[in-house]
Amino acid sequence: MLVSHDRHLLAASVDRLWLVADGTVTPFDGDLDDYRRRVLSDRDDSREDRPRKVARKDAKDGKGTAERIDKKPLRDRVTRAEAEMARLAREIEKFDAMLADGGLFARDPAKAAATAKSRADFAAALAKAEEDWLAAGTALEAAE
Repeated sequence: MLVSHDRHLLAASVDRLWLVADGTVTPFDGDLDDYRRRVLSDRDDSREDRPRKVARKDAKDGKGTAERIDKKPLRDRVTRAEAEMARLAREIEKFDAMLADGGLFARDPAKAAATAKSRADFAAALAKAEEDWLAAGTALEAAE
């Protein structure tokens, strides 16, 4: 069993995904991208089912009497996290391509080690970006 936020590590090292939800564990028929789409789709579906809050206008100053939360910064945070995740994933793919060259380890072990370390650093940054994305999405969902 492997538990990780590193999507590339998971894709490279697991042959079966399990879905843990609603008190059950079932095999997941799909890849990590399918899972991401499912989570985002479920999140969108749950938003549609929720009643919308309507703020009343105060006749005196025209402002809503209910506390309003500006969602644009939250949406921007989600967008930035998604862009960062995509950028880091592209960089990791480059490192993976370099590390796939088995001759690199024989030709230049120091460069191979440095490349592997850089890949690990980018993988850690990707995990952090994914955590930021989840936190931003959760905050946005709570604000709606």
